[in-house]
Amino acid sequence: MGRGVEGIIMKAYKTDDYKLTVTARESITDKYIRVHFTGGGLLKNHPVHPTQWVRVWFDDGNGKESQRGYTLVKQNPEDDTFAIEFAVHYGAASKWAKTAEQGDVLEATLMKGNNGSSFALPEPAPSQLLIFGDTASLPAINTILDAIGDMPAKVWLEWQYESDPTLPVVAGENTEVTWLQRIDDGRLLREAAEEVSPAPGAFAWVACDGRTTRSIVKTLRTSHGFAKESIKSQAYWK
Repeated sequence: MGRGVEGIIMKAYKTDDYKLTVTARESITDKYIRVHFTGGGLLKNHPVHPTQWVRVWFDDGNGKESQRGYTLVKQNPEDDTFAIEFAVHYGAASKWAKTAEQGDVLEATLMKGNNGSSFALPEPAPSQLLIFGDTASLPAINTILDAIGDMPAKVWLEWQYESDPTLPVVAGENTEVTWLQRIDDGRLLREAAEEVSPAPGAFAWVACDGRTTRSIVKTLRTSHGFAKESIKSQAYWK
């Protein structure tokens, strides 16, 4: 099965390739599936860190493979095991996840020298962490919340399905989580960014759909005075 232009581009960037083997599958909600894997050496070569992600290849149903980026969660480097969480919709990845069985194999790609992302928690530690995301970026958000200890954090998460707010969030005693329904292409998240009162020395992490991400970043910089280096943003979908 061919990978077309995407495969050529990946090879040009000199990638590391791994075979991920399914060990278990569990339904978190009716719209969210967690699949557990052994990494084929992936975690031995790429140390665990917050928001760590890989490119995974799926059959598109037309004789080709296409890749999508997914965050690794519940990593155990000693056993080289981890999980990937799939929001269920109509794509090839969701279709695969709904029928994944123990022993199934997926191929994953990372660029050489890349540990899965370039994100690291700021040093010195910020006074407060502001996070804007949704169910697509929730796995990455949970890895950040797991890493920040008792740092004060405020999290706004956008939901589309009624079961979304029941998804587990790694919230400590100093973490405030607010779920907002997705209406008007992300209007409530954008309004939350306008209304927030950041603490001096705060850091923001933003990962929503492309339009909402750009809007929130603009608000943080122009209305709240965030410096460029005090914001990490990534559009997770369009």
